[in-house]
Amino acid sequence: MTQAARTAIVLGGSAGVGRAVVDRLVTEGYAVGVVARDPDRLRLIEHEYEAGQVSATPADVADAAALAAAVETLVARLGPPEVWVNVAMVTVYAPFDQMTPEEFERVIDVTFLGQVNGTREALRHMKRGNIVNIGSGLAYRPIPIQSAYCAAKHAINGFTGAVRSEVLRAGRPIALSLVQLPAVNTPQFDWARNKMSQKPQPAPPIYQPEVVAEAVMKAIRTDARELLIGVSTLKMLFGQATLPGWLDWKMAREGPGMQKSGEPEPGGRPDNLMTPVSLPPNARGRFGDGARDSGLIVDAGVVRKAIYGGGLVAVFLLGLLLG
Repeated sequence: MTQAARTAIVLGGSAGVGRAVVDRLVTEGYAVGVVARDPDRLRLIEHEYEAGQVSATPADVADAAALAAAVETLVARLGPPEVWVNVAMVTVYAPFDQMTPEEFERVIDVTFLGQVNGTREALRHMKRGNIVNIGSGLAYRPIPIQSAYCAAKHAINGFTGAVRSEVLRAGRPIALSLVQLPAVNTPQFDWARNKMSQKPQPAPPIYQPEVVAEAVMKAIRTDARELLIGVSTLKMLFGQATLPGWLDWKMAREGPGMQKSGEPEPGGRPDNLMTPVSLPPNARGRFGDGARDSGLIVDAGVVRKAIYGGGLVAVFLLGLLLG
């Protein structure tokens, strides 16, 4: 690493979307700091890169004090970051009335408050640059069986919008972006807590995590306010804006089944809700055969203008939804 190297920090960068983002940032010439819970997986990641490209420190993003200490360590090694990406998440596949208070709160603590804690540290250390928060199409159209995760992603939208206005008011040269995900082929489906009788799967269409990494880079290059990935995310936004009641019934009928793989779920499988599990630091999961290597990445502002101001485009999107 040279003194001129750009720096980035990725929270939740040891697997899945976060790992794909780390890979892409390194390719783009960044020295990347990674925070995640599992020290063994972090050591493996460091060893996969050349010296100075990746520096990793373990911490639980839900623990604000532990995260602050980890970030201090990374900033001391790399210098103040120019890019910050909040990716860390956990989820529970279960009807709401089968989730314990502790399970629900843990999903909120990691998936939402982890981004809150991360944004706080980013604003503490960054002089200028980009903060990218990873959201989901489920922030616009929630689905059954993942009530806590949907609530967390919905909260990220509100939080990011409020902080963006504060940063603009303060005149700080920092752009806050939201990248809204479709279903992505990551390892989370093998380690998320699951109370269904079948193993979970991403609801098709499925995209490879590198598509998300490309969207993150687009947000960094363009200072985009919000980007939507995939036609499925467009359908969620447009459908919720126009036919929310119909979608409630559609999700009641089809939502749980869309998330079931057809494979029985063995009892006693370890999960990563409270503690990490020992799996390789891979970006991709086991659904690669049906996953897309590319996808639509569009500015959400343009889509909203089309929906509310472009009749023909709106009719076209409605046709996509109903199709």
